[in-house]
Amino acid sequence: MDNTTLAGTRILLVEDDASISMMMEEFMETLGCVVVAAPSRLAAAAKQAAEGDFDMATLDINLAGELSYPVADILRSRAIPFLFVTGYGTLGVPDHLRDAPLLAKPFPMRQLAAILGTIKASRIAQNSLPSHKNG
Repeated sequence: MDNTTLAGTRILLVEDDASISMMMEEFMETLGCVVVAAPSRLAAAAKQAAEGDFDMATLDINLAGELSYPVADILRSRAIPFLFVTGYGTLGVPDHLRDAPLLAKPFPMRQLAAILGTIKASRIAQNSLPSHKNG
């Protein structure tokens, strides 16, 4: 995947491990993405999810012992795509969120790029569908 595919994509990066957050931010910048915020705790992540201006989000499932599912619910309510990034797999993911893409830690940049690219392509395809209005 070339860097132009994701160029300018604004991302909310939710991760509680500083070293992983820095690595992901570096990966995303290399891919041409812009990390608009990188909260590491649930309350700050929920606030950003509700009020922030971004195209998609990456969510660590476990944020210092709190689960990020409420953040995922906020993103869904705003129709903002996201992916889970976790070392735990799908264990414990609620049924209504199991369709979200999941990236298992550790991961190479190309795997992150592939998932972000798929999410962006899907979003573009959804937005290009003709709208059908009654009347």
